[in-house]
Amino acid sequence: MSKQFDILVIGAGPGGYIAAIRAAQLGFSVACCEFNGYDDPAGEPRLGGTCLNAGCIPLKALVASSELFEKASHHLKDHGITFGGVNIDVAKMQQRKEAIVTKMTAGVQFLFRKNKVTLLKGRGSFAGKTDAGYRIIISGKEGDEELLAQKVIIATGSKARQIPNIEVDNVTICDNEGALKFTEAPKKLGVIGAGVIGLEVGSVWRRLGAKVTVLEVMTSFLGAADESVSREASKLFLKQGLHIKLGVKIGQAKLTESGVSIAYTDDQGSEHTLECDKLIVSVGRTPNTEKLNLQAIGLQTDERGFIPVNDHCATAAPGVYAIGDVVRGPMLAHKAEDEGVMVAELIAGQKPHLDYNCMPWVIYTTPEIAWVGKTEQQLRSEGHDYKTGQFPFAANGRALGLGDAEGFIKMLADAQTDEILGVHIIGANASDLIAEAALAMEFRASSEDVARTCHPHPSLSEVMREAALAIEKRSLNM
Repeated sequence: MSKQFDILVIGAGPGGYIAAIRAAQLGFSVACCEFNGYDDPAGEPRLGGTCLNAGCIPLKALVASSELFEKASHHLKDHGITFGGVNIDVAKMQQRKEAIVTKMTAGVQFLFRKNKVTLLKGRGSFAGKTDAGYRIIISGKEGDEELLAQKVIIATGSKARQIPNIEVDNVTICDNEGALKFTEAPKKLGVIGAGVIGLEVGSVWRRLGAKVTVLEVMTSFLGAADESVSREASKLFLKQGLHIKLGVKIGQAKLTESGVSIAYTDDQGSEHTLECDKLIVSVGRTPNTEKLNLQAIGLQTDERGFIPVNDHCATAAPGVYAIGDVVRGPMLAHKAEDEGVMVAELIAGQKPHLDYNCMPWVIYTTPEIAWVGKTEQQLRSEGHDYKTGQFPFAANGRALGLGDAEGFIKMLADAQTDEILGVHIIGANASDLIAEAALAMEFRASSEDVARTCHPHPSLSEVMREAALAIEKRSLNM
């Protein structure tokens, strides 16, 4: 007799493992399947998906290490701290990163045991539907196993998008996985794509000494961000030494004796060749849906490979849901997590709701970039009457004391109701500061609500309050 579960979650990334845990908390019998897609010394499945294994967590570990190296090399003397030469042991840095990844992925295993989630080691795919539930095949090292589930949550995540005629070997030409495993900082690094991953990874290796050139096909820089933030970021990154070329057309990449050669055409139509030791291809991601055998239950993906869902992540197949990178919306780990919680609670008969407009975005560069809600250009295109307030970190005592006084916080509010419509940050600790703005927007707060809330002094959070005060042209420290 086949194993039977109330809910099966396919995929143990941020969306999948959180969905499984929340469903188990709500009293369901839950299983979660994951195949061994990442290297593990014990040969066990590495839970946590791309985020924990080859994305968010390892990358931010490298970001922290590289920022400390740059600070020690160039900025500590401003604090009166001097010492001999500063060196970076990349192997040790990588060991630290791997230790963090191992701890985090093992933590998911612990959470499964704690919440009585059954881990199934293998790839899940649909085999059909019966009166007893959905038939799922789990393909593992020891063969195939079939089970039944009343409800199914698809959370198989995404993989790096490839460019035709540029073959990724994750040695010389790398995607996000290979880019995190360099054994030394390349002297010359090429990055195709000036998106979140390209900028973050490029910045890591620039801090460690690489000359970084970023090739971007779009003619605008960081088009998803507010235009004020994009302009400031472009200026600061250029000052740091990132070479960003916009509006290029990528040709062929060829391996050479010393690395790789990339042919490209600039925005004026002139042909160029970029010679570098390593090349990172970072041109977005595509959903992992091709091996689910969706047709067995009457489902199909759209032309881009995404699974169509409604506002509550339900597919056209009754009792089958899809969350995270396999559905519409931004490919953000916290978006997948919140969708996983929402679906589990919906199955339990609760009435959760997600406001995607209140989901923050973060880019972990130096300085960090974060935003939530509408950009100024979006509000203009919608014909929305709005007010704006902006305040620089350079006028904040805490930022000056930290030596991180670049950037600003910008707040947008409705001209009539004063409801906050968007908040945009480029500056130190933007990833933490944006949470206040997201909370305010979830509660439909006005800029006056933030302006009249007492913020600790001295703190970076005061810049948020001053930006809110600036909506009514009454900043206190400018």
